[in-house]
Amino acid sequence: MGQPSARSRPRGPLRHIRALLTAVLAAGLLSAAGPAAWAADRPAAAQAETAAAPKASVAAPGDDWLHTEGNKIVDANGDEVWLTGANWFGFNATERVFHGLWSGNITDITEAMADRGINIVRVPVSTQLLLEWKNGRATVPSGVNAYANPEIAGKTSLEVFDHWLDLCKQYGIKVMLDVHSAEADNSGHVHPVWWKGTITSEDFYTAWEWVTTRYRDDDTIVAMDVKNEPHGTAGTSPRAKWDGSTDQDNFKHVCETAGRRMLAINPNLLVLCEGIEIYPKAGVDWTSTTPTDYHSTWWGGNLRGVRDHPVDLGAQSDQLVYSPHDYGPLVHLQPWFTGDWNRTTLERDVWDPNWLYLHKENRAPLLIGEWGGFLDDGPNEKWMTALRDLVVEHRIHQTFWCLNPNSGDTGGLLLGDWKSWDEEKYALLKPALWQHDGKFVSLDHEVPLGGAGSTTGISLGELHDGPGDPEDTQAPTAPSGLTGTAKTSTSVSLSWTASTDNTRVTGYDVYRGATKVNTAPVSGTTYTDTGLSPSTAYGYTVRARDAAGNVSAPSATLNVTTESSDTPSEAVKVRYKNNDASATDNAIRPSLQVVNTGSSALDLGTVSMRYYFTRDGSATVSAWCDYAAVDCARVKLRVVPLTTPVTGADAYLEVTFTGGSLAAGRNTGDIQLRMGKADWSNFDETNDHSRTTATAYTDAPAVPAYTGTDLAWGAPPA
Repeated sequence: MGQPSARSRPRGPLRHIRALLTAVLAAGLLSAAGPAAWAADRPAAAQAETAAAPKASVAAPGDDWLHTEGNKIVDANGDEVWLTGANWFGFNATERVFHGLWSGNITDITEAMADRGINIVRVPVSTQLLLEWKNGRATVPSGVNAYANPEIAGKTSLEVFDHWLDLCKQYGIKVMLDVHSAEADNSGHVHPVWWKGTITSEDFYTAWEWVTTRYRDDDTIVAMDVKNEPHGTAGTSPRAKWDGSTDQDNFKHVCETAGRRMLAINPNLLVLCEGIEIYPKAGVDWTSTTPTDYHSTWWGGNLRGVRDHPVDLGAQSDQLVYSPHDYGPLVHLQPWFTGDWNRTTLERDVWDPNWLYLHKENRAPLLIGEWGGFLDDGPNEKWMTALRDLVVEHRIHQTFWCLNPNSGDTGGLLLGDWKSWDEEKYALLKPALWQHDGKFVSLDHEVPLGGAGSTTGISLGELHDGPGDPEDTQAPTAPSGLTGTAKTSTSVSLSWTASTDNTRVTGYDVYRGATKVNTAPVSGTTYTDTGLSPSTAYGYTVRARDAAGNVSAPSATLNVTTESSDTPSEAVKVRYKNNDASATDNAIRPSLQVVNTGSSALDLGTVSMRYYFTRDGSATVSAWCDYAAVDCARVKLRVVPLTTPVTGADAYLEVTFTGGSLAAGRNTGDIQLRMGKADWSNFDETNDHSRTTATAYTDAPAVPAYTGTDLAWGAPPA
């Protein structure tokens, strides 16, 4: 990092000359007349402000800056790169610092991200925080555990951020800043636009100018995401729109304004522009308040307007990246998740018209800024796998949401101890992380991902200047041990023993008869084929691929017959995790999930769960739903005292539902519950029947479930 690569192409030097001239011109304008000419329309008071001085200690200008060519992002030499990372939030919230530092260590977390292939981290911040930093009002955050983080004890939030940037340099990670909200607010992203309260649009631009100036010589921060998830529906006010105007609520104009102001300071930054929520259908304008007059999708996910109104960054238009967000049915049951949907329908009906066309038509690169969610062995995981496969197949840039385990509707890559990783979720993400010959690739030309001496990562310099691979013509061995691990009337789950190869197996292809059923190579040794017909025989084989493209012979054929469609099934299980590490405080905080393990839909209106506990006193116990993926309004709670107390319980919390249907293989997602006493005295949960110390969802036979009056799962205490 910080030094030119030994390798050079004509594109590189020309770009450096252009960047230098632009930077010199911008510096001259700033020193001669205060803010540059692009700020002529700013208020006089804002023009009178002087730019804050850059950070006292910064990296020397280097060769790690990036730009775009068509739908690709390339380095200064013109070599293609792949930005594959994750989000770590907290600086945007009231804590004003990364979440998790109340127990996890900042160095350990950062090193683990690098070791596991995260080559860029998207960091949400707020306009309010940036202005506090600009005005010298950074405070020491209370969310840092000094015992767990002695290296940042007593530092202000800005000093913590700078310390973390140094760690990123050490471990070869690059950084993207994202203005997530106007105010420092844990729910600030819910506000649809970039101005709020005392935070004006001009404050928003000023904040971006200040942070760009401070870090303009530091190629650790390579990208700026202008604003997180602008949104708003027909008839709501305020809301974000996209057209050719200069109106305050036109996000296209905001991207251009913020982008040009930043690029006048640092012409090497990637500027990311997200979409909005709705876009008018043909023949309709923005004055309509009729919802059906608009194409609607996820917040930040609608880039239909780019076709008619592309963002124009002027001379630096090769710094523009569009950045949609996309989520699954556990975040919200969008219309496209009903009926018989799959990757083909998602690509055709949702991704192509909203944003994927930009990549397919070679208009601009895409970076999916947020995607992720809970693994539910059902529709949400089906969506996540489909989008992951699309990312891998097209090498679309992405930052996974998220590292944080405390994201209520998605969970995170880390578990609740902020140290252990959710290995199953990481395994799903791993194929979408940039790898070469089994090593993760840094976006730094000198520092390998993982730092000096890394055994898991390499640098860009090593990737492009290392010894060439000898020609490989040897195919992997055929997969063996192909077996069926589960089946329903419409699906078959397969597993097999890994193949071997003289270099490296990169994936597997699964065939149903002569038809390949996977769209992208399968990275592991399991696969579930869906959309099948009941009572039908199928024959499966699997082939392995290596890095050179060699394909193995097929495995032995496995013949499987699906179940009949009339097989009765109301199979239910309950999963549980503990959201409160203390067994002796004044709250009980269980999280529960109902899982439909059967092969047909489950009527949630017939399901009840019972969480058994001791009240430890005579005070009345009340219960609340803090969050539910299915909506707390659909969850009913009742505390029922036992007529005769038993070991580990003198009451149970009954959880029922107002209705709804749970598809086969799907779970309800997170249901976060809380109980407390009228006098707020402490519980002693140590020996409660249903409590465990599990901080990740595990099967919970101590939380029995009923369908109607029939016991369907677990057992009550004796």
